[in-house]
Amino acid sequence: MPKRAVAVSRASRDALAVLGSQVKKARLVRGWTQAELAGRIGVDARTLSAVEAGSPNVAIGTAFNAAFTAGVNLFGLDGDELALARRRGEETLALLPKQARAARASQDGDDDF
Repeated sequence: MPKRAVAVSRASRDALAVLGSQVKKARLVRGWTQAELAGRIGVDARTLSAVEAGSPNVAIGTAFNAAFTAGVNLFGLDGDELALARRRGEETLALLPKQARAARASQDGDDDF
């Protein structure tokens, strides 16, 4: 079954392109080939090429794994800072009333791009 093309906004395309170029630059600075970085994250070189090209069809986990492995700081945060930001976000969400969390969860599921 062929993969369905993912429709993305202009801003999303721009963000994917930026992430892809950051991954490629970090990989080249380390002197790694696409095959080497791909092997480190458990994908084939073709998938890594798609990450570097900013393809919206690559799983976000794969793109983030490539970025972290190559040394790209996502969201301007290093690993420890990113973990702290995640915990802060979880703590903030836990403080919301249950009704707000339930309403927000149902809204999150309604996003059709």
